[in-house]
Amino acid sequence: MHWNKPWFQFLILLLLAFIWGSSFILMKIGLKSFSSEQAAGIRILLASLVLLPYSIKNLKFLKKKDLKSLLIAGFIGSFIPAFLFTKAQTQIDSALAGMLNSLTPIFTLAIGILLHKTKFKWLQVTGLVIGLIGALGLITSGKDLALGNVNSYALLIVLATVFYGININEIKSKLSHLTGIQITSLSFFFTGPAALIYLATTDFEPVLQSPNWPIHFLALAALGIIGTALAMLLMNSLIRYSSAIYASSVTYIIPVFAILWGVLDGENITVLHLTCMAIILLGVYLTNKKR
Repeated sequence: MHWNKPWFQFLILLLLAFIWGSSFILMKIGLKSFSSEQAAGIRILLASLVLLPYSIKNLKFLKKKDLKSLLIAGFIGSFIPAFLFTKAQTQIDSALAGMLNSLTPIFTLAIGILLHKTKFKWLQVTGLVIGLIGALGLITSGKDLALGNVNSYALLIVLATVFYGININEIKSKLSHLTGIQITSLSFFFTGPAALIYLATTDFEPVLQSPNWPIHFLALAALGIIGTALAMLLMNSLIRYSSAIYASSVTYIIPVFAILWGVLDGENITVLHLTCMAIILLGVYLTNKKR
């Protein structure tokens, strides 16, 4: 496999950005019939079910010393953020969600330095700042973001990005001896039952009264299977082979795909958009430059 090659890592980063850049649309569709809590629960449960054969196969690699880190990967890295994101999506628009999501690499760097004594290169920090400028420019370009209307729901996404930062550092520093599929399948082995128990306590009667609920369920199924199970498998493998900061810089590229989805929907792409995209790619390139 080519995991050690920078060009391959970059392709995985682009694929992740495409998958997660599409997840905002899938969440929006799912929320038409399901409550935000149900949407998050279904997302995690389906991801866990898809990964279950691998979870059972990899149980032999489950060591007591890794248990805490795997629980962090499952609950701090996926379970809780899933609930935070769907809740936030009920009250804030995707542009603001994308902007706040771009804080992930900043928190990844800060938590790495504070809690894991991660050594960093100034070139990485430069790339981080350049990428953030590009991402913020792309998200705000041509949009009248009413930042005065940033409500408490926006803080849910900020909290999710802190959790992502904790998770990425935990995997990089404590679980590098496991493969991406082992980390992902074993961490979701614990989140699946929690999601199932939670869903059993919710009321599905209003959902069944919505005529299009099967279509909305399919959107959540895609979100769980592709946007969670597959995406976390790729992400956990990428963290293992590259730096934590580089892996987290995927959140800078997500707005690029959000803009491209907009183009397919008939929105215009401007020179400013293209300039910001180029700035993002330069920033991402610098975060993974070896020297």
